[in-house]
Amino acid sequence: MTTHPALAPSFDLLLKDLTVLTGDPQQPLITDAAIGISGSQLTYIGQVSSLPENYQAKRTLSLPDRVVTPGLVNVHTHAILTMVRGVAEDLGFAPAYTPGIPHGHDVSPDEARALARLGALEAMQFGSTLINDTYVHADLTMEAMAELGLRVYSCGRIHDVDFSGVADSVWNHHDAIGEKTLNEALELAQRWRGKYNGRTGVQLAAHAPDTCSDRFLKRIAQAAADHDLRVTTHLAQSKTEVAQIRRRSNMTPAELLEDVGLLNHRLTAAHCLYMTESDIARAGRAAITVAHIPKGNATGGTMAPTPQLRAAGAHLALGTDNMHADMVEVMRWALAIGRIQVGAVDADWQPADALRMATINGARAMGLEEKIGSLVVGKQADLVVFDFRRAHLTPAVNPLGNIVHVGQGRDVELVLVDGIIVVEDGTASLVDAEQIRHEAKRAANALWARAS
Repeated sequence: MTTHPALAPSFDLLLKDLTVLTGDPQQPLITDAAIGISGSQLTYIGQVSSLPENYQAKRTLSLPDRVVTPGLVNVHTHAILTMVRGVAEDLGFAPAYTPGIPHGHDVSPDEARALARLGALEAMQFGSTLINDTYVHADLTMEAMAELGLRVYSCGRIHDVDFSGVADSVWNHHDAIGEKTLNEALELAQRWRGKYNGRTGVQLAAHAPDTCSDRFLKRIAQAAADHDLRVTTHLAQSKTEVAQIRRRSNMTPAELLEDVGLLNHRLTAAHCLYMTESDIARAGRAAITVAHIPKGNATGGTMAPTPQLRAAGAHLALGTDNMHADMVEVMRWALAIGRIQVGAVDADWQPADALRMATINGARAMGLEEKIGSLVVGKQADLVVFDFRRAHLTPAVNPLGNIVHVGQGRDVELVLVDGIIVVEDGTASLVDAEQIRHEAKRAANALWARAS
């Protein structure tokens, strides 16, 4: 039995008769379990039989044949890019670099809100309790997404390149663009840091080494230090980026980020596909977090050297990028991609590793490991309940193995963030999901009409 003496035995919500995958190495699996929640915190995690005799609960949910995990933490996504769903996957490159499709600078404020809410809704219904989102109009989309009830870290793309030329392989950098995008990000951080009961925040989203000049990257590093902000970026995501940085700076992208002061333990770097052995060692020494995008990368015919990166000292967390928001499927791909490179099923690549990437490692990348990422008394009540009353999840000899190997985001029944139910019976609780879907569809249709 684990209780919080100051709060037990009175709960606002009690979940019981379920199986808990805590993410806590001291007590990873609890069967016939109960989870007590008081306010926004976890105040009891243990077996039902060990509940205090005199406990009281305002609401009790009996959930047999359900499995609970910590809330999933998606450290790299672009919610607005739902607008290119089913198309971007077959282009062979990131949407910003591809002509003939809608781009960020084409998106109006109203379209940005509509599409961002769709991406956030999808993520939340699939079990993400936190998304780290970057794209355009973040001053509007932050609130639009946070209203759904999940944790939202967001930032507009920080760059000094003129994005209107990038799709045509033209990199023109302008100080005015850089100052505008950086100042907007800093203003966003000042406005939204810790709002919505601490559910919102900002990581400075330096778009990529090739879309930020060397001088501007140094400016971002200094701003991050001055304002105590973490940084997220794309790193070595394409051969084009590597070639451009070699031409421009006579370095690899990882060498450049080290040179400007951004390669450190407060950096979350997405993709990390095209890295030399020395780049991998450099990233490991810096203890960066790699935002691993296993399915998105594999769809493009690539995979990040995750076994080498982890062995070197880098941390692995997971993101969905611009394809979909199913972090359950992403866990499966992360495990498979690791095993393909190792060439075996070994102790270093198991379902528990995938769950850590999707939970506590992501929380650490966000600087929130003391609050979320595992189900431990005293932490915030961010959790996901999977419905195992389904053929593909039966039998549940190894519940974690079931989730990682055959589970889907659609198996999510209940999601709590800060102790509040934001998804119940698989449906968003605080917003009108059908209205969100309708408005996003209309926005995407308008964007594609202008792009054609």
